[in-house]
Amino acid sequence: MELTGTAIVIACDSSGGIGSKPLDRLNVPGEIVGRMIAAVPLMEVMASGATPVAVINTLSVEMETTGISIINGIRQAVEEAGLPAAVINGSTEENIPTDQTGLGVTVIGTASPAELKLGSSRPGDLVYVLGKPLVGKEVLEFKEEAAQISTLRRLLTVPGVHEILPVGSRGILYELEQLAGPVELGTEIFATAGNLDLKKSAGPATCLLVSMEYAYQSCLKDFAVPVTLLARLTDSPNP
Repeated sequence: MELTGTAIVIACDSSGGIGSKPLDRLNVPGEIVGRMIAAVPLMEVMASGATPVAVINTLSVEMETTGISIINGIRQAVEEAGLPAAVINGSTEENIPTDQTGLGVTVIGTASPAELKLGSSRPGDLVYVLGKPLVGKEVLEFKEEAAQISTLRRLLTVPGVHEILPVGSRGILYELEQLAGPVELGTEIFATAGNLDLKKSAGPATCLLVSMEYAYQSCLKDFAVPVTLLARLTDSPNP
């Protein structure tokens, strides 16, 4: 059946215990937390082929001063995505004093059915990992190895790219299954994948899966983040 009209794509992410408050387990400036948490749903919506039209933050902290810092970070992510600050809206906790940072960010995007990239991988596609799975302190210590919104935006312009999936807390192998399963494809994992922990959390989407045509793989050689050949998609689903 042919789809018509406008598709709505929604993605969200959350964080707890990471920030600048007394009971946070990982001490990180609010701007960094806001930017990283906003980047996840922004990349998920953009990777789907949709354009973000609203970025909604729900902050379990007061506006002065923790909330302002986090919102500044969210604004940075929005600017990196090439979007106007006007898409940002949200709420803070002004009734109860808080000693630990908690926040959520939801991104809403729209697309025509023709623009959507989900489920567009094909047999014979190569699957690459851009970036490395990082979590907790690693995200700060090895930030040069993490995929960014700018990485995704550049990928969207690369010829031969069929589908992009940001990797979340369930790891690379899980996302590879999400890439292949819906279109009933199998996966042939290459030895080069041994350089990565395929089940490790990628925290705030520090790596991306990319399925693309073989003929265009050389387009990935100039990316600043690590690029790893992961698998080939086959027309026979895995048993």
